[in-house]
Amino acid sequence: MFELSKDKLEALGAEITTREIRQQPELWQEALELYTAAQEKITAFLDKVRETSPNKRVKVIFTGAGTSQYVGDTILPYLKANGDRSRYIFESVGTTDLVSVPFHHLFADETLLLVSFARSGNSPESVAAVELANQIVPNAFHLTITCAPEGQLAKRAEGDEHNCLLLMPSRSNDAGFAMTGSFTCMLLSALLVFDESKDLATKTAVVKEIARMADDIASREEDIKAIVDLDIERIVYLGSGPLTGLTREAQLKVLELTAGKLSTMFDSSMGFRHGPKSFVNEKTLVVDFVNNNPYTRDYDLDLLEEVYGDKIALKTLAVAQRGERNFSGDTFELISDQLIDDAYLALPMVFVAQIISLLSSVKVDNTPDTPSATGTVNRVVKGVIIHDYN
Repeated sequence: MFELSKDKLEALGAEITTREIRQQPELWQEALELYTAAQEKITAFLDKVRETSPNKRVKVIFTGAGTSQYVGDTILPYLKANGDRSRYIFESVGTTDLVSVPFHHLFADETLLLVSFARSGNSPESVAAVELANQIVPNAFHLTITCAPEGQLAKRAEGDEHNCLLLMPSRSNDAGFAMTGSFTCMLLSALLVFDESKDLATKTAVVKEIARMADDIASREEDIKAIVDLDIERIVYLGSGPLTGLTREAQLKVLELTAGKLSTMFDSSMGFRHGPKSFVNEKTLVVDFVNNNPYTRDYDLDLLEEVYGDKIALKTLAVAQRGERNFSGDTFELISDQLIDDAYLALPMVFVAQIISLLSSVKVDNTPDTPSATGTVNRVVKGVIIHDYN
């Protein structure tokens, strides 16, 4: 797909999505530059938030709808270990839950920092979640991470001393149906803001390396195509830690771009044995995002070896960097001289998953740029009625 002309991609209904997947390594560098330019502003804002809660930790809720929610789901486990635990309590809650059951998540006696992830910033739930936070929590603050300066969330942040706006690269505001660059840029930016385990120089080096890894992945598209070309009807994504959250985004990309023509499932590597393994048949591709932590890695590889040995799947695949222990079956290797922490490794891993989804969409004769033929599933959700909360 990456080698096809614009005309050929347009004929396949795939020009926008293909371009937006491929440009991500450049966008990650741009996101780093935007963060660096805004770092002083963000630091001052976070200092102000913490000063209003001197005696207890600030509750940070990462929120969004759909893919935007999965940003928070992916980074949450990593930041619980590598964020500032002395000052923050980290949670990830979808705007769909914040709006429908706010009394489970928003409490008046807490200091709240609501971190809103949004591609357009126009989803009704995203706007309502911000309004509910302000209504219920007197000491509520907002960090708005969005791709659209003209969106409602970005506009609401302007001039609000309780709201800090961090805009993503302009090209990350995906024009295609599926969120790709928007997801990875928002994920990376949140890590840059809240990861206390690395200084800016280290973060810069990591971004450079994962961008290089993604360029290498793109050069091996034919290897991915050979897998997609198998007689696959089902795809399972598995992972551990932050990569468990990533599995939900990976499976959603397949579901969206094929309009459900391929069945999908996601789970943690260890959780998969507890019933969901029943989903696997002779036309299933099982993909495990293998963690680089040696302890966690053993659990990922144990599951892979089990499924591989059972001979129940058409294909069992590890997506992994090379480690001391490796899968005895097929691995799509993420090539690098340095091992990358799992939350950052999520970016090149989901890059692989996006390519699988793109190729799968074309394979089933769908159009990736406009995959919902009925028009009942929309790029920005419609049909949501926001009810008054008393």
